[in-house]
Amino acid sequence: MSEPLNTAPAENAAAGRPGARRHTALPKAQTLVEALPWLTRHHGKTVVIKFGGNAMVDDDLKAAFAQDVVFLRHAGLRPVVVHGGGPQISAQLDRHGLVSEFRAGLRVTTPEAMDVVRMVLAGQVQRELVGLLNQHGPLAVGLTGEDAHTLSATRHRPRIEGELVDIGRVGEITAIDTGAIEALLADGRVPVVSSIARSADDDHVYNVNADTAAAALAAALGAETLMVLTDVEGLYEDWPNSDDVISRLTASELEELLPSLASGMVPKMEGCLHAVRNGVRTARVIDGRVQHSILLEIFTDEGIGTMVVPDDDHRSVPATPRAQEVPA
Repeated sequence: MSEPLNTAPAENAAAGRPGARRHTALPKAQTLVEALPWLTRHHGKTVVIKFGGNAMVDDDLKAAFAQDVVFLRHAGLRPVVVHGGGPQISAQLDRHGLVSEFRAGLRVTTPEAMDVVRMVLAGQVQRELVGLLNQHGPLAVGLTGEDAHTLSATRHRPRIEGELVDIGRVGEITAIDTGAIEALLADGRVPVVSSIARSADDDHVYNVNADTAAAALAAALGAETLMVLTDVEGLYEDWPNSDDVISRLTASELEELLPSLASGMVPKMEGCLHAVRNGVRTARVIDGRVQHSILLEIFTDEGIGTMVVPDDDHRSVPATPRAQEVPA
C-alpha cells in the first residue's frame, strides 16, 4: 500500500513544498550516513575474506557474497578472496568412489584425492566465483597458490594424541609471495585465490586449509581485516550449554580458549590468532548464512559474529550489545 499524502499544513510548510510525501527512503539515507565513518576508516585498506560454508553452495548467498565484495571494491577497499571448497570436494570424491576422511579437523588427502581437490578448487569453485563477481564488471581474476609462487608449502603432519600423523598431501605454508596479488590490487582487480600450494621440497602440490591460507595472506599483505565466513553465528561462549556468542576477545583470551574448541573451529580461530599477532588489525568470524553479512560487519555499528583484536587494543567496548569497534 502506498503512503498517505502528507496534507497537514504545518508539516507541508516545514517540508517547503505543498503536498510533500513522507520520505519513505529516509532510512536508506540514514544507513548510508551510518556507514560513513567506516567507509572513511577502511578506504584504501586491504580486506582478506575467506569464502566458505553454506555461502558456497546456496545460490542466493553466493550472489549476495559477490555483491558485497563488489561493493567493497567500489567503496574504495581492496578485497582479496580466498576460498576452499569442502562440500564440492566431498561430492566429487564420492563420485570418484573415494572416501572423505578428516583428522584433526583436516581432510586426509591421498595423491588421488589431491587430483580431485585441485580440479574442484581451480576448475570449478574458483571459476564460478570469478564469474559471479564479473557479472558486475571486469573485476575478478582467479589464481591458485601455485601461481607466481604465491603460496609455498611443505607436508603438514598434525599431532594427534601426542603423535605426529601423516594425512597425505595436506600442506603447511612455508613462504608467501604477494607480488601477483599486489599487482592485481594496484590494477583495481579482485584476486580470487584457491588454497593449494606447491612444495619446493618435493615439487608436489598440496591441499592447504583455506582458513590457514587466508590468515597467512592477510598477515603477509598487511591487511586491515581478516573475515572468515562460517556456518555458525560466531564463537560460542559455552557451547553446547549456551548459544551466546562472544562478540569480542583479545588474542590472549582466544589462545586460552583454543584447547576447548570443536575441531572444525580450530583452524578458523588459529587463523584469526595468527592474523592479529602478525599485524592484522582485526579478525572476524561471521555467519555466512546471513545475506550481506560482510556489509553488516564492516559498515554498521551493530555488526555480527566474533571479533578478535590484538592484546594491545585498548578501546573501550561494552559487553552487550555486540562490541562496537570505535572508528579511528
